Order: sequence, then C-alpha cells, then structure tokens
Amino acid sequence: MNSYIKIFHVFIGLFDYFTSKKICNFLKKKLKNQKIVLLDVGAHKGETINLFIKNFLIDRIYSFEANKEVYKILKKKDDHNVFTFNFGVGEEETIKDFNTVIDSQSSTFAEIANDSKYFLIKKKVLQPFSKKEYSYKQSVKIRKLSNFIEEKKLEKIDVLKIDTEGYEFNVLKGIKESDFKKIKFILLEHHYDDMIKKNYKYGDISDLLKLNNFKLAFKSKMYFRKTFEYIFENTK
Repeated sequence: MNSYIKIFHVFIGLFDYFTSKKICNFLKKKLKNQKIVLLDVGAHKGETINLFIKNFLIDRIYSFEANKEVYKILKKKDDHNVFTFNFGVGEEETIKDFNTVIDSQSSTFAEIANDSKYFLIKKKVLQPFSKKEYSYKQSVKIRKLSNFIEEKKLEKIDVLKIDTEGYEFNVLKGIKESDFKKIKFILLEHHYDDMIKKNYKYGDISDLLKLNNFKLAFKSKMYFRKTFEYIFENTK
C-alpha cells in the first residue's frame, strides 16, 4: 500500500513543481533579495521549508503541523532559523478532532465527506487492496495565530503560507487586524472539490482579506485537482 502512495505523490509532485516555480518567481520579483520571515501553516513534511530555503534568503521560518505522525518527520527540519511546532492553527485556542487520512496530505480539521466522489476515487487509488479505514481521528491542540505572533514578538511577516485542507478561513479568523498589517503576502490553497465539507466559500476568504487591505495578486490552478493557489498582497 505504501508503494502506491509514494508513486502517487511522486507523480503529483512532478506537476506541483511547475506551480511552485511560478509562485517563487512571483514572490522573488516582489521580495527581491530581502531576508524573509515565513509562517508556514500546514507544513506537512517540510516541503515549503525546502522550497523557501532553496529560493530565498531566510531570516526565520516558523512551521506548524497538526498531524502527530507527520510532525516526527517535520521536526528534523529544526535549525538555527527554522522552528517547527506540533499544533494546529485556527480561530480559537482549543482541542479539536483532526481527521487524519492515511496519505497524510488530505488530513484536516474540517469534516471529510466519506461518500463524496473525490474521496472514493482517491481511496480507490491509494488504498486499492485494503479494507482498513482510510481516515481516523486524533485530538490535536489548536492555537490562534495572533497569540503566537504576540508571544514571538513578530513585527513583520513577509509570507504567511496556509495549506490546511479546507480550514484556511478558520486560520485567517484567528488573526487580529493589527497583525494583518504586519503581513506582506498571504499564500493559500483553496479546494473546490466535494471531499471536504467547508463551512465557508472562497468569497468569504476574499472578503475578509479585502477588509484588511489585501488584494489578489496571483492565481494558479493545480494539476489534476479542483484546487487553486492564491497569493494576496497587502496594499498598505
């Protein structure tokens, strides 16, 4: 089963490379040769850490991953200017069930639609010969991003990246107006498939960011998925 998952992710990763390259090219033009502070929400195994270290001068990276098993891999990225944390990020400080999918990349605090067409196809591809459950729950601590920003006394954030599989809006709602002012760019992923039961729409994200003086500056569809990458730029 693990070989199927590895092959699947290698295949998808080849195409995601082109999306990542477009994102980096856009941000390089904007950030030029600045040393950047990155907040990486939904860090998974450290893919964004690798991408930014390779393409940008780094001041500090703070990475957050809710999945306890995946965090064991992410933690190996800890360095003098890379700091990893095993908790989720949301609109309130609490403990919440984390719906953990065996391929780990689709794990989310949002509810998973187990009977959705996209979920059933993905399960068939990644778990073709097993009768085991494709997803399970684990209890995970959630923190508000603004509380973390206050604790670390962060005065500027060059890039806030959010990839939380249908929980992006919840992450944004945990940011105070005063902290939005510290952020230059917000890079986030938004899903349009039926696998994740979101309690918001893309328009809710867009409206919240407009209220905080952000404009849409970049948009790119990801290959083989009903998913887009967006970059919002602070206009103030």
